[in-house]
Amino acid sequence: MTEESTQDQSADLPNRQIPFSEAFREFIPTAWAPYPAEVPAELAAAGPAALRRRALAEAHPGERLVIPAGGFKVRANDTDYRFRPHSAFAWLTGLGSDREPDAVLVLEPTDTGHEATLYFKPRAPRTDPEFYADSRYGEMWVGTRESLAEMTALTGISCAPISELDAALGKNVAATTVRLLAEADEVITRRISELRAEAGVELAAATDGDAAFLVALSEARLVKDDFELDQLRRACNDTAVGFEAVVADLPEAVRRGRGERWVEGVFGLHARHQANAVGYDTIAASGDHANTLHWIRNDGELRPDDLLLMDAGVEVDSLYTADITRTLPISGTFTPAQRKVYEAVLAAQEAGIAAAKPGNRFSDVHKAAVAVVAEHLEAWGLLPVTAAESLDAATGGHHRRWMVHGTSHHLGLDVHDCAQARQENYRDAELRPGMVITVEPGLYFKATDLLVPEELRGTGVRIEDDIAITEHGNEILSTALPRDPDAVEAWMAAIWKR
Repeated sequence: MTEESTQDQSADLPNRQIPFSEAFREFIPTAWAPYPAEVPAELAAAGPAALRRRALAEAHPGERLVIPAGGFKVRANDTDYRFRPHSAFAWLTGLGSDREPDAVLVLEPTDTGHEATLYFKPRAPRTDPEFYADSRYGEMWVGTRESLAEMTALTGISCAPISELDAALGKNVAATTVRLLAEADEVITRRISELRAEAGVELAAATDGDAAFLVALSEARLVKDDFELDQLRRACNDTAVGFEAVVADLPEAVRRGRGERWVEGVFGLHARHQANAVGYDTIAASGDHANTLHWIRNDGELRPDDLLLMDAGVEVDSLYTADITRTLPISGTFTPAQRKVYEAVLAAQEAGIAAAKPGNRFSDVHKAAVAVVAEHLEAWGLLPVTAAESLDAATGGHHRRWMVHGTSHHLGLDVHDCAQARQENYRDAELRPGMVITVEPGLYFKATDLLVPEELRGTGVRIEDDIAITEHGNEILSTALPRDPDAVEAWMAAIWKR
């Protein structure tokens, strides 16, 4: 990581200042090749994003809509996390990967609808100190940024420099209702609060309006368009490649020790190589670690007699992510006890997938899957009541000792997509074509659970697939990875024979 070299950037860190001489300032902008004369092609996501902006604007007539991308977040001291724009910003602009920190999309009401403007920091000329001295925006530091014309060509949105944003936000604030995605950028949120206060806008009502806007943006993404579905298919296929690479390297992970880290690293390599990144921290949980639902420490050994529960997803450049879980026998073969648990979970998942169809409610998927879980727990003598009694929401719930989580969530730009949607439009809503959800039941028998037969203790199994609701049923987007235990064993054996 290089030191910042400018007094401007390091004024508060005098021990790191390396001033630029006047001779350098005169020399640095000379003899560079010109920037390309042709503008880039429009992003594939730009067309669908334009339709989304239009629909959002029609739902908010006469209102100024402000959607920031967000800024960098500090990881430690003066180093930042890799930038990822807010999902609503990506959805409405088509910008993915690491674009575009500190940018703000504004939909300005007009007599005929809304006019979209993307405010961002365009590249500075090479004669500007920013070129060589600005570690956040300078070309020497972060690469060549787009010009206004290039960003307009990429997104199909009229662009303006971020220096003009304040005037746009403050225009007629007293007479214009402003809806802000307040969670995206605290700097923009603070500035709009100041502008509202100066204009005498009632702040409590404005804040309530912003909260409603957040919900509206979340609910608008519940049904995916064709572009989004294609991106999610790609994410699932890329994820399958990562899983296959992990299986190929399982013997090495066992041999090297600390194999969970090896698994995480192999998958992360393929996620970065094929696409943008992992969509969330990979869960690589072996043995009893599988019974910690969000195990991301990934510092354990891989032992041949154990299972590996791997919950991972590739996020493609457009930022749509897969979310797939497979539970694999590290030796390549399930033991009878492991297979017993695995087949119960698979049966529960099949029931959940069958319930994932238009007209059913989102909650019906969980009900179908967990009913099968409870039936198996009763048959194994683990429940202190009948399965039916355990499934009673008011007086039961005993089965949740071994499956405490829900079976499904929406999937898209966020791994837990549309999370701000209202309950009546999420958990209690009917499934509609274009919705994408996960189906992921599990059974988790902790090593310390004395109610569980000894042969099952330390066994955790989850199977998760990504399901698109269609007109007549559903499409399993993640079919590239086998689920049947015999198919899993055959798949692993074939990979190891290569």
